[in-house]
Amino acid sequence: MARFIYTLAVLALLPWAVLHLLWRGRRQPEYLRHWGERFGFFAATNVQDSAAPTIWLHAVSVGETRAAQPLVAALREHYPDHRILFTHMTPTGRATSEALFGDSVERIYLPYDTPWAVRRFLRHFRPEFGLIMETELWPNLIATCRQEYIPLRLVNARLSERSERRYAKFPALTRGALQGLTAIGAQSASDAARLEALGAQRVIVTGNIKFDVATPQQQIELGREFRASWDNRPVWLAASTRGGEEALILDAWKKVMRSGIPLRDGAGGAALLVLVPRHPQRFDEVARLVTERGFRLQRRSEKTAIEPATQILIGDSMGEMFAWYASADIAFIGGSLLDFGSQNLIEAAACGTPILIGPSTRNFAEAAREAIACGAARSIRDADDLATQVNSMLADAGARQAMGSAGQAFAERHRGATARTLEMITPAGR
Repeated sequence: MARFIYTLAVLALLPWAVLHLLWRGRRQPEYLRHWGERFGFFAATNVQDSAAPTIWLHAVSVGETRAAQPLVAALREHYPDHRILFTHMTPTGRATSEALFGDSVERIYLPYDTPWAVRRFLRHFRPEFGLIMETELWPNLIATCRQEYIPLRLVNARLSERSERRYAKFPALTRGALQGLTAIGAQSASDAARLEALGAQRVIVTGNIKFDVATPQQQIELGREFRASWDNRPVWLAASTRGGEEALILDAWKKVMRSGIPLRDGAGGAALLVLVPRHPQRFDEVARLVTERGFRLQRRSEKTAIEPATQILIGDSMGEMFAWYASADIAFIGGSLLDFGSQNLIEAAACGTPILIGPSTRNFAEAAREAIACGAARSIRDADDLATQVNSMLADAGARQAMGSAGQAFAERHRGATARTLEMITPAGR
């Protein structure tokens, strides 16, 4: 009965979903494409050997897709005769999949969670088994996988206290969805406990796969090239910022600039802020905000040399986050200054970049706590505190070096989640 009521609610919301696609499509035309896939209608596959058995991996957007890299590599090694099908919910997730994996995987949008749409999806692609990255619970999808005898596992699963409270409002629906999964690999013991409290069974703590994402040497070299081309200026990075945060960061930057950053020996200009918004559709909006505030601005997309008078560089590119981390003296992790739950701090730690992170960390709660505890990161309260910490750290090379080393050691200690996840998948997945 709970799932029946849920299905009625999904049907009632479908007109809103169409309007949402149209509205988002005004700023991001990719939302206007591939609509048939969202309703369970698919073109012929684009993989050469369409008869090959299929492994299906769902990664809702950018973060989940990037995190899946080590898992995809492991799956290719253990299942060399299989094709890999990615499903996404956002165009940016789909674009990230294309940038990372090219034509070696197939990618589509996951259909909306109506019984007939997900049944068409499963019968069209006939996956041997499915893997859902992090926490995406779609009751009809999970139930239909069971009906079609398709093992479905939740991997790299996380569940914040806020999400637990939200799911707990629908206990029968949530319990049914969780118990319909073949197994769950949780990021931490806390995530596992919250999932079990909601009714999950067969939960294993496998760790966070994001620690296993390899630091691409090509990106590190690019970051060094950035740094050399900026005449070794002091650089702090505001990475993956969200709406509303950029204004606060710019206020903090004004305070830092007024304080007069001490320049290191050989530096050829004042400190530089590299500002990288999380969502590409906001690049122009953020650039306008920077200009309106009176800062001297350049954009990465212009591909021109950074002038000494430039105060802010907008990182309006895709797939270069590791390079930005490698170029920076300090990285502030976006999504943490306002209540977004934080973006990924693990990549910065792996690059040896000192980390500043705001009070909102629920998406990476355990990683943030451990990074702060081991000295890889510092917690900041608000924009004023951000300005104070940036000013202090840019003047203290010894502190930055110690934090960077602590971050690399922290990232190294937590590797191995991919192997544990594969152990959970392989016995029943073949």
